[in-house]
Amino acid sequence: MTRKPVKVAVINRSFWPVYPVIGEALLRFAEGASTKGYSVSVIMQDHTGIKARLIKEERGKGVGFYPAKALTTSASGVLFRAFDAIFFMFWVLAVLLWVRPQKVYISTDPPVVVPFIVMLYSRVFGAEYIYHLQDIHPEAANVVIPVNKWVYKILLKMDALTMRKAKCLITITEQMAAEIKARSGTTAPVHVLDNPAVSFDGIDTTKSKIPGFSFCGNAGRLQRIPLVLNAIEMYFTRGGQLAFSFAGGGVYADQLRSFSEKFERFHYHGLVTPTEAAQINADYTWALLPIEDDVTRFAFPSKSSSYIFSGANILAVCGEHTGVSQWVKENRVGLVVKPEVEALAGIFSEIENGTVNEASDQNAREILKARLRFEVFVSALDKIVLE
Repeated sequence: MTRKPVKVAVINRSFWPVYPVIGEALLRFAEGASTKGYSVSVIMQDHTGIKARLIKEERGKGVGFYPAKALTTSASGVLFRAFDAIFFMFWVLAVLLWVRPQKVYISTDPPVVVPFIVMLYSRVFGAEYIYHLQDIHPEAANVVIPVNKWVYKILLKMDALTMRKAKCLITITEQMAAEIKARSGTTAPVHVLDNPAVSFDGIDTTKSKIPGFSFCGNAGRLQRIPLVLNAIEMYFTRGGQLAFSFAGGGVYADQLRSFSEKFERFHYHGLVTPTEAAQINADYTWALLPIEDDVTRFAFPSKSSSYIFSGANILAVCGEHTGVSQWVKENRVGLVVKPEVEALAGIFSEIENGTVNEASDQNAREILKARLRFEVFVSALDKIVLE
């Protein structure tokens, strides 16, 4: 009698091709698991007609796709995004009950409610789930917009229970792993796994770099955009000549556009393709990595991996004792500056004047790049989820 294949579900709201890093990585994982004999289902949100795109690109063979229509973007309001997450939660539950997977990979996209539904499904139907915490909620959200204290307590207890009942957990940094253990009291293994970088195939990293700074990614509530713009304006009013090139969407997109119209040496590209973003990063000598201090215990900026492959020095704008600061220093990929307008404007001037030289160690960067390749991420996910 032929043995039925083990059913595996991969759940992540963000997916290929719109999200070329984690989306591409999870697509490769799903394709690989299918070739190993697993029955793989992917539950995600659809922004671009994914089934037609999969056929066109000849991707996802042997994998079942269950896309829910995306109702919002990263620039949408908090209430709309909350409604979108609830809609996706019901979609996930319906597909799980239909497919009945024995193994479930679930991430924090969206956080808390969908992982909690996966936990309930697994408890009722005897499945096992692997919980990938790209960020830790509700704490990360609470840094941006304070959550009602009663709602916050409920969400905290829900997510802690989800952590405790998981077969194992995955997160990005040791600091986040420690936070997970302290907060939930889980005895499940917590694996630390770097997110991969966007593909730099076809990106020219050899040409002479433009003296200045790039920023590519979400211009959201956690990225200190008002502080950064104030520092750049102060630097320009003092006669600074370095160029600044920003790309990406988010709640501060309109401010970036207005700033670009005001200053000749500041350019805002708006939303760009991943390939265009990678080339912008590779074109400049420095890349800006601003992040709110409080959130670094609960999240890590995804753009950091791509900055490594770009060859740019990284200027982190955060406190000295944060996880991001430690990462920049330990891997010797750049500098850290206090999140203060005067300090940031001052280091722009010091970099232009040559007072601050290139801060990267090329050997250390190559070691880090090896860890950030897609095949490393997918191989690790294979071992954690399938074995």
